[in-house]
Amino acid sequence: MKKVIHKAETRGHSKYDWLDSYHTFSFDEYFDSDRINFGALRVLNDDKVAPGEGFQTHPHKNMEIVSIPLKGHLQHGDSKKNSRIITVGDIQVMSAGTGIFHSEMNASPVEPVEFLQIWIMPRERNTRPVYQDFSIRDLERPNELAVIVSPDGSTPASLLQDTWFSIGKVEAGKKLGYHMHQSHAGVYIFLIEGEIVVEGEVLKRRDGIGIYDTKSIELETLKDSHILLIEVPM
Repeated sequence: MKKVIHKAETRGHSKYDWLDSYHTFSFDEYFDSDRINFGALRVLNDDKVAPGEGFQTHPHKNMEIVSIPLKGHLQHGDSKKNSRIITVGDIQVMSAGTGIFHSEMNASPVEPVEFLQIWIMPRERNTRPVYQDFSIRDLERPNELAVIVSPDGSTPASLLQDTWFSIGKVEAGKKLGYHMHQSHAGVYIFLIEGEIVVEGEVLKRRDGIGIYDTKSIELETLKDSHILLIEVPM
Protein backbone atom coordinates (compact mmCIF):
# COMPACT_ATOMS: atom_id res chain seq x y z
CA MET A 1 0.00 0.00 0.00
CA LYS A 2 1.22 3.47 -0.92
CA LYS A 3 -0.09 6.80 0.34
CA VAL A 4 0.14 10.48 -0.51
CA ILE A 5 -1.19 12.96 2.07
CA HIS A 6 -2.32 16.52 1.38
CA LYS A 7 -3.11 18.54 4.49
CA ALA A 8 -5.64 21.34 4.06
CA GLU A 9 -3.15 24.07 4.90
CA THR A 10 -0.71 22.92 2.20
CA ARG A 11 -3.14 23.51 -0.66
CA GLY A 12 -2.74 26.28 -3.20
CA HIS A 13 -4.90 29.36 -2.60
CA SER A 14 -6.39 31.93 -4.97
CA LYS A 15 -8.16 34.92 -3.39
CA TYR A 16 -10.04 37.53 -5.39
CA ASP A 17 -12.85 39.96 -4.61
CA TRP A 18 -15.40 37.39 -5.80
CA LEU A 19 -13.61 34.06 -5.33
CA ASP A 20 -11.91 32.22 -2.48
CA SER A 21 -10.47 28.98 -3.90
CA TYR A 22 -8.21 26.25 -2.52
CA HIS A 23 -6.42 23.88 -4.90
CA THR A 24 -5.41 20.35 -3.89
CA PHE A 25 -3.51 20.00 -7.19
CA SER A 26 -1.63 22.51 -9.36
CA PHE A 27 -4.08 24.99 -10.84
CA ASP A 28 -4.09 28.57 -12.15
CA GLU A 29 -1.10 30.37 -10.61
CA TYR A 30 -0.44 27.58 -8.07
CA PHE A 31 2.14 25.07 -9.30
CA ASP A 32 3.81 22.24 -7.43
CA SER A 33 5.59 19.62 -9.53
CA ASP A 34 4.78 17.00 -6.87
CA ARG A 35 1.07 17.83 -6.98
CA ILE A 36 0.01 17.67 -10.62
CA ASN A 37 -2.49 14.83 -10.32
CA PHE A 38 -3.42 11.59 -8.58
CA GLY A 39 -3.84 9.07 -11.38
CA ALA A 40 -6.63 10.36 -13.62
CA LEU A 41 -7.69 12.91 -10.97
CA ARG A 42 -6.32 16.22 -12.22
CA VAL A 43 -8.11 19.00 -10.26
CA LEU A 44 -9.87 19.19 -6.90
CA ASN A 45 -10.81 22.78 -6.17
CA ASP A 46 -12.69 23.96 -3.08
CA ASP A 47 -14.46 27.13 -4.27
CA LYS A 48 -16.44 29.84 -2.52
CA VAL A 49 -18.05 32.42 -4.82
CA ALA A 50 -19.51 35.75 -3.71
CA PRO A 51 -23.22 36.56 -4.24
CA GLY A 52 -24.08 37.32 -7.85
CA GLU A 53 -20.53 36.59 -9.04
CA GLY A 54 -18.86 33.63 -10.69
CA PHE A 55 -16.82 32.11 -13.48
CA GLN A 56 -17.79 33.94 -16.66
CA THR A 57 -18.03 32.07 -19.97
CA HIS A 58 -14.77 30.24 -20.72
CA PRO A 59 -13.71 27.16 -22.73
CA HIS A 60 -12.78 23.61 -21.79
CA LYS A 61 -11.64 20.69 -23.91
CA ASN A 62 -11.01 16.97 -23.29
CA MET A 63 -11.78 16.93 -19.59
CA GLU A 64 -14.49 15.36 -17.41
CA ILE A 65 -15.74 17.99 -14.95
CA VAL A 66 -17.81 17.30 -11.85
CA SER A 67 -19.31 19.99 -9.58
CA ILE A 68 -20.65 19.16 -6.12
CA PRO A 69 -22.47 22.01 -4.28
CA LEU A 70 -21.83 22.23 -0.54
CA LYS A 71 -23.83 25.39 0.15
CA GLY A 72 -26.01 27.78 -1.85
CA HIS A 73 -27.07 27.68 -5.50
CA LEU A 74 -24.82 27.20 -8.54
CA GLN A 75 -26.04 28.40 -11.94
CA HIS A 76 -24.68 26.72 -15.08
CA GLY A 77 -24.86 27.96 -18.66
CA ASP A 78 -23.08 26.67 -21.76
CA SER A 79 -22.70 26.89 -25.53
CA LYS A 80 -25.00 23.86 -25.95
CA LYS A 81 -27.89 25.96 -24.59
CA ASN A 82 -28.00 24.16 -21.24
CA SER A 83 -29.08 26.40 -18.35
CA ARG A 84 -29.58 24.96 -14.87
CA ILE A 85 -29.39 25.83 -11.18
CA ILE A 86 -28.22 23.13 -8.78
CA THR A 87 -27.88 23.05 -5.00
CA VAL A 88 -26.94 20.71 -2.14
CA GLY A 89 -28.09 17.21 -3.03
CA ASP A 90 -27.36 17.67 -6.73
CA ILE A 91 -24.26 17.00 -8.81
CA GLN A 92 -23.28 18.35 -12.20
CA VAL A 93 -21.26 16.37 -14.77
CA MET A 94 -19.80 17.74 -17.99
CA SER A 95 -17.76 15.98 -20.68
CA ALA A 96 -15.94 18.81 -22.45
CA GLY A 97 -14.78 16.58 -25.32
CA THR A 98 -14.08 18.49 -28.55
CA GLY A 99 -14.79 21.75 -26.74
CA ILE A 100 -17.49 23.59 -24.84
CA PHE A 101 -17.91 27.11 -23.47
CA HIS A 102 -19.60 27.40 -20.08
CA SER A 103 -20.16 29.67 -17.09
CA GLU A 104 -20.64 28.79 -13.42
CA MET A 105 -22.24 31.60 -11.42
CA ASN A 106 -23.65 32.15 -7.96
CA ALA A 107 -27.41 32.20 -8.52
CA SER A 108 -28.04 34.07 -5.26
CA PRO A 109 -27.66 37.86 -4.86
CA VAL A 110 -27.31 37.55 -1.08
CA GLU A 111 -25.46 34.37 -0.04
CA PRO A 112 -22.20 32.77 -1.23
CA VAL A 113 -22.13 29.46 -3.07
CA GLU A 114 -19.61 26.82 -2.05
CA PHE A 115 -18.81 23.85 -4.25
CA LEU A 116 -16.15 21.32 -5.19
CA GLN A 117 -14.93 21.44 -8.79
CA ILE A 118 -13.26 18.19 -9.84
CA TRP A 119 -11.56 17.38 -13.14
CA ILE A 120 -10.92 13.85 -14.36
CA MET A 121 -8.77 13.09 -17.41
CA PRO A 122 -10.89 11.09 -19.89
CA ARG A 123 -10.01 7.74 -21.43
CA GLU A 124 -11.19 9.04 -24.82
CA ARG A 125 -10.41 12.39 -26.42
CA ASN A 126 -12.44 14.56 -28.78
CA THR A 127 -15.81 13.09 -27.87
CA ARG A 128 -19.13 14.91 -28.20
CA PRO A 129 -19.58 17.52 -25.42
CA VAL A 130 -22.30 16.54 -22.92
CA TYR A 131 -23.81 18.28 -19.87
CA GLN A 132 -25.95 16.55 -17.26
CA ASP A 133 -27.05 17.10 -13.67
CA PHE A 134 -28.59 14.69 -11.19
CA SER A 135 -30.15 14.55 -7.77
CA ILE A 136 -28.27 12.20 -5.45
CA ARG A 137 -30.74 12.57 -2.56
CA ASP A 138 -32.36 9.16 -3.05
CA LEU A 139 -28.94 7.47 -3.03
CA GLU A 140 -27.69 8.95 0.22
CA ARG A 141 -28.16 6.98 3.45
CA PRO A 142 -26.96 7.84 6.99
CA ASN A 143 -23.63 6.21 7.85
CA GLU A 144 -23.09 4.83 4.34
CA LEU A 145 -21.02 5.81 1.34
CA ALA A 146 -23.30 6.23 -1.66
CA VAL A 147 -21.84 5.58 -5.11
CA ILE A 148 -22.92 8.63 -7.16
CA VAL A 149 -20.70 8.35 -10.26
CA SER A 150 -19.63 5.20 -12.10
CA PRO A 151 -18.60 4.21 -15.62
CA ASP A 152 -21.02 1.30 -15.97
CA GLY A 153 -24.52 2.78 -15.80
CA SER A 154 -25.19 1.60 -12.23
CA THR A 155 -25.55 5.22 -11.04
CA PRO A 156 -27.34 8.21 -12.58
CA ALA A 157 -24.06 9.96 -13.43
CA SER A 158 -21.18 8.51 -15.43
CA LEU A 159 -17.89 9.76 -16.82
CA LEU A 160 -15.79 8.82 -19.83
CA GLN A 161 -13.27 7.23 -17.49
CA ASP A 162 -13.12 4.19 -15.18
CA THR A 163 -13.98 6.34 -12.18
CA TRP A 164 -16.23 5.88 -9.15
CA PHE A 165 -17.30 8.70 -6.81
CA SER A 166 -18.71 7.81 -3.38
CA ILE A 167 -19.98 10.28 -0.78
CA GLY A 168 -21.58 10.07 2.63
CA LYS A 169 -22.26 11.63 6.01
CA VAL A 170 -21.11 9.29 8.76
CA GLU A 171 -21.52 9.65 12.51
CA ALA A 172 -18.58 9.49 14.90
CA GLY A 173 -17.41 6.05 15.97
CA LYS A 174 -18.24 4.20 12.74
CA LYS A 175 -15.93 1.92 10.76
CA LEU A 176 -16.27 1.57 6.99
CA GLY A 177 -14.45 -0.46 4.36
CA TYR A 178 -13.90 0.38 0.72
CA HIS A 179 -12.99 -2.15 -1.98
CA MET A 180 -11.48 -1.08 -5.30
CA HIS A 181 -13.64 -1.71 -8.34
CA GLN A 182 -10.64 -2.39 -10.57
CA SER A 183 -6.97 -3.34 -10.54
CA HIS A 184 -4.29 -0.66 -11.01
CA ALA A 185 -6.56 1.86 -9.27
CA GLY A 186 -6.18 4.32 -6.45
CA VAL A 187 -8.73 6.09 -4.28
CA TYR A 188 -8.49 9.73 -3.23
CA ILE A 189 -10.32 10.58 -0.02
CA PHE A 190 -11.25 14.23 0.56
CA LEU A 191 -12.67 15.02 3.98
CA ILE A 192 -15.28 17.72 3.50
CA GLU A 193 -16.07 17.97 7.21
CA GLY A 194 -15.14 16.08 10.38
CA GLU A 195 -12.22 13.91 11.45
CA ILE A 196 -11.36 10.36 10.37
CA VAL A 197 -8.57 7.80 10.51
CA VAL A 198 -7.65 6.15 7.20
CA GLU A 199 -5.13 3.30 7.35
CA GLY A 200 -3.45 4.85 10.40
CA GLU A 201 -3.49 8.45 9.09
CA VAL A 202 -5.64 11.11 10.78
CA LEU A 203 -7.49 13.44 8.42
CA LYS A 204 -9.26 16.63 9.49
CA ARG A 205 -11.50 19.08 7.66
CA ARG A 206 -10.42 19.53 4.00
CA ASP A 207 -7.46 17.14 4.29
CA GLY A 208 -6.94 14.64 1.49
CA ILE A 209 -5.18 11.29 1.10
CA GLY A 210 -4.54 9.19 -1.97
CA ILE A 211 -4.06 5.45 -1.51
CA TYR A 212 -3.01 2.91 -4.14
CA ASP A 213 -1.30 -0.47 -4.57
CA THR A 214 -4.00 -2.09 -2.45
CA LYS A 215 -7.34 -3.80 -3.03
CA SER A 216 -9.19 -2.27 -0.10
CA ILE A 217 -8.96 0.32 2.66
CA GLU A 218 -10.56 0.91 6.04
CA LEU A 219 -11.55 4.16 7.70
CA GLU A 220 -12.97 5.15 11.07
CA THR A 221 -14.79 8.34 11.96
CA LEU A 222 -13.54 10.19 15.04
CA LYS A 223 -16.16 12.94 14.60
CA ASP A 224 -19.33 13.26 12.54
CA SER A 225 -17.89 13.44 9.03
CA HIS A 226 -18.78 14.24 5.42
CA ILE A 227 -16.52 12.14 3.19
CA LEU A 228 -15.85 12.06 -0.56
CA LEU A 229 -13.98 9.18 -2.24
CA ILE A 230 -12.79 9.26 -5.85
CA GLU A 231 -11.46 6.03 -7.35
CA VAL A 232 -9.41 6.52 -10.51
CA PRO A 233 -7.03 4.56 -12.74
CA MET A 234 -3.40 5.11 -11.74
